[in-house]
This record gives sequence, C-alpha cells and structure tokens, in this order.
Amino acid sequence: MAITNRSMAEYTFLKGMYEDGYYPDHVVDQGRAVLVGLCERIEAGRPADLTALYVLTHAATREFNALEAEFEAAGSEIETVAREEIAESFWAVATAYGFVDADVEELIAPREW
Repeated sequence: MAITNRSMAEYTFLKGMYEDGYYPDHVVDQGRAVLVGLCERIEAGRPADLTALYVLTHAATREFNALEAEFEAAGSEIETVAREEIAESFWAVATAYGFVDADVEELIAPREW
C-alpha cells in the first residue's frame, strides 16, 4: 500500500540518521520501513482519537526497540541523535494526520532507547 498523505509521501524519514555515517543505511532503512508502515496503518484504520493513535504508535515504537540489536550488530546504537530523529518522525506522522495535540513522549512511550 502506498502512502496517500502527500506530506508523508514526500517526507524524508530519519533524514539526520541517513546523513550521519554512524548509522548504517541498511538499518536506518528498516526504521524508515517501520514509519512508512505506521502511516499505512493510520491510513487503513483512520484512528478516531489520540488513544487509538497511541495504540498504533506504541506498536511501531516496539518495532524500533527490536531494531536496537540490529544497530548494535552494525557497530551503532540508538542514542541521542537517533532518539531525536525518531521522535521527530513520529511527531511529523501524528501532525500530518491531524493529531496536532499528540504528546510526542506518549507517541513513543514504550521506547527502550
């Protein structure tokens, strides 16, 4: 399924991580796939409120948690810069779909990074 939200279809997820050689592109690609999948799930299910959105973002955050081992195996980790990039991408997704009152910390509440 392709993203139909124009701002998200044109958005460069995790841009800062791609620009920093510390983060291996093949692992950042997996993180990008998590975020694209989140957009697709939002478009398919159209969450009615923030609670429903948080269910989707928490699932995507858990997928990022699982990527930590991939980053470590590639000699990297999800540290400060990565955390900020990931949080920014989650915030961009929420606002693009009309959830401007979303709490960025709640969007990624189950994070382990």
